[in-house]
Amino acid sequence: MSFLNIAFPAASALPVAQVAVTGIVAIARPLLGLGILATILIVFKPLIMGMLRAALLVLHPKLTRDQKTASRNLRNMLTIRRIANDLDYSSPNMAAELRALAARG
Repeated sequence: MSFLNIAFPAASALPVAQVAVTGIVAIARPLLGLGILATILIVFKPLIMGMLRAALLVLHPKLTRDQKTASRNLRNMLTIRRIANDLDYSSPNMAAELRALAARG
């Protein structure tokens, strides 16, 4: 220990303080970056969501009313045919009527 340590105690504590500050900064820097990223995502969330919805519409466009109706009719027709196939052995007359109903669309 030298005379200068007694005269200037801050000079001997300075390296310890530098190590402590370096450790705090090393921990705080990623946290600060994550905080900034979270803030940007919150502020621009409507814009980001709009861009994602637009990209989704490009990849999978919505069906028109006519396409939805045609899809529903096809699904109903296939369901009626499946029921007719199930009834084929137990009630052939009912199965024939269901097939005729399905054929009309």
